[in-house]
Amino acid sequence: MSRKEQREYRLETLSVHEGVYKDTAYNSVTTPIYPSSTFAFERIGQHKGYDYTRSGNPTRQALADNLAALEGGTGAWVTCTGMATFTTLGYLLKAGDHIVTGKDIYSGTIRFLNTVLPTHGVETSFVNMSDPDEVRKAIRPNTKAVLIETPSNPLLNIVDIAAITAVAREHGLLSIADNTFMSPYFQRPFEFGVDIVVHSTTKYLNGHSDVVGGAIITRDAKLGERIAFLVNALGTACSPFDAWLVLRGVKTLAYRMEAHQRNAMAVARFLADHPKVKKVYYPGLETHPGHALAKKQMRGFGGVVSFDADLDKVNLDEFFARLELFSLAESLGGVESLIEQPWTMSHSSISEQARTEGGISPSTVRMSLGIEHPDDLVADLRAALG
Repeated sequence: MSRKEQREYRLETLSVHEGVYKDTAYNSVTTPIYPSSTFAFERIGQHKGYDYTRSGNPTRQALADNLAALEGGTGAWVTCTGMATFTTLGYLLKAGDHIVTGKDIYSGTIRFLNTVLPTHGVETSFVNMSDPDEVRKAIRPNTKAVLIETPSNPLLNIVDIAAITAVAREHGLLSIADNTFMSPYFQRPFEFGVDIVVHSTTKYLNGHSDVVGGAIITRDAKLGERIAFLVNALGTACSPFDAWLVLRGVKTLAYRMEAHQRNAMAVARFLADHPKVKKVYYPGLETHPGHALAKKQMRGFGGVVSFDADLDKVNLDEFFARLELFSLAESLGGVESLIEQPWTMSHSSISEQARTEGGISPSTVRMSLGIEHPDDLVADLRAALG
């Protein structure tokens, strides 16, 4: 934001302006898409900042600059998928290393940690990360990193970021936080001492269910140099067009997140009083065990609500079929409302034992509330539940 770098701006302003002004030829107010796979050198050893799109691209750099500013990091690198962020970070580790993370996190992350990293000699311990003492007890002499996901997916358990990063610092460990569910609008993990923040940009940052991508943001510039090398060497960077889509979407992040939260709160309160619902998982409810901590480390509670249906009273197939405004689909964070059964959908890639240990059952339903009117969403759920 060269023409605005004299002041410090709030997130709403940064999301619109940071990294945008790349067009010096025609002064476009939006970032151009630079689809070129290669860039011409002016002479041997001299170019205008880019040589090959795998290594760097102006559109992708615009998004990276934007996300680094939103999270408060020193640098960012955007990847082709959310899981590509973990592929990249996995190469910070070596055979014999060990990771500690939560047992109730996204199943794609669990699958990667359980089936891919062990082939490289890296092991993972899955614990209740809501208890810092459990994290401390799981640390071994060869532990190198702790991975935090808060709120967790899909049960929205809250992890004390400051407490876990303090444990990590005590043992000289790298701390990584997946901030996908909250976005930097509602939560900024760097403020609590985290070393690396990751996102699936597919979700709230893009917000329109039309791209897949990821982002890695670092607090330390030297660590960022290592990440930059890995993204280039592994070829995990996203395409210029995908970067442009996310950069377009992130401009409305703040206003979308407020709408998502408004709808989530309305739906959570409705479900909490419904006789066919056994339990509601949403940190915005005062009854949620992590409510006080969520208020302390988050500016809002997000747009995801999960609940356990009473299967003696609800047939989930019939319930899903009766819904008019919710699509039965995986993913989250888009402007439209989505609903799914994690047991058979988003978390089916992990074992039944892992699902059960994470607190998921066949009665669990996860919703991503879009930006529709809350009264319409509540009415749709009311009619479908019967």
